Amino acid sequence: MDFEATEGQVLLVQSAKALLAERFPLASLQALAIGEPVPDLWPDIAALGWTGLLIPEAYGGSGGDMLDAVMLVEEMGYACLPSPFVRSAVAAAGAIVQFGDDAQRARWLPPLASGERTMSVAVAEESGEFDHRSIRATGGPGTPLAGRKLFVKDADRCAELVVAVREGEGVNVLVVPTERCALELMPTVAHDRLFAVDLDGVTVDETCLLGPRRGGHAVLDHLRALGAVARAAEMVGLAQRVLDVCVEHIAVREQSGQPIGAFQALQHPAADMLRNVEGARGIVLRAAWELASDSAHAPAVAMAKAYAGEACLEVARRGHQLMGAIGYCEEHPLHILHKRIHAAGLDFGDATGHLDEVAAGLGLIGPEPEH
Repeated sequence: MDFEATEGQVLLVQSAKALLAERFPLASLQALAIGEPVPDLWPDIAALGWTGLLIPEAYGGSGGDMLDAVMLVEEMGYACLPSPFVRSAVAAAGAIVQFGDDAQRARWLPPLASGERTMSVAVAEESGEFDHRSIRATGGPGTPLAGRKLFVKDADRCAELVVAVREGEGVNVLVVPTERCALELMPTVAHDRLFAVDLDGVTVDETCLLGPRRGGHAVLDHLRALGAVARAAEMVGLAQRVLDVCVEHIAVREQSGQPIGAFQALQHPAADMLRNVEGARGIVLRAAWELASDSAHAPAVAMAKAYAGEACLEVARRGHQLMGAIGYCEEHPLHILHKRIHAAGLDFGDATGHLDEVAAGLGLIGPEPEH
């Protein structure tokens, strides 16, 4: 493994830093923290070609890989940018590239690459789990769908949803036009736009089926892997922002005539926060490298999502301790960074679920039975 950034990746990160610093500065983050409107950067993201990052050049993309994506998503996380990028440009686009046939790729990838259209992923239901065992919604091509999906991010701005439903003993993954579904906005503490999606009575044909009929487990696993690594990278960026905010604070806040950062009682937790951020970054890059190299990536993905979720959440908690009362004020951005880490930690499988996968891979526990 070589984690040294290529020239292209350096340019990608530099352009992301420049755009986000200009178009989504601290004032936008503070507006997000109190639920006020913030700039929509999707046109800028599309103009820079980021929406086609994982899409082959033949379909209008740039033919990048998952390492490129996690470096970009980390910068988006650092800015705390609200965006459908992970679900549309990473998870949905990656699944279509991997499992779509020629006609499906020609149909969906060009508008995804240009940013003209977006997709979201609708898998989780009442349990909140991103797993085929938790799926209760039913249906298939030519068969009316039935059921309700929850926590579908940015469903109101998406043209299609990648939906997982059960049919008999198997699972189908379908690309469903959003206009055929009923949407209901769900309340959230992190100001994410999450929706409940009612699938009852919706029908699609065979051209909307990703992968084999009743054999969509591999598609679902790939969706989960792509989304989990991307959300883990987002958590790394969020945690890095928490660390930077706290270090800046303890460097200027004075007590007894000197900066409070001079006291070991604050230096030690700051060092722990740095360790957690760097450790999470390394394990996420490892998982992204394995996905990009098409190796047996499942254990690396599970470890990355589980470790990043716990480590970055600990950074946020330590951050509140270092900041004191100001970190709990609504106008200060720390609380929204903390909430976004929480939200990302639950998306595409939480730490507990991914740790169970690691344990199962080591033979420490048996496979979970079907519900």
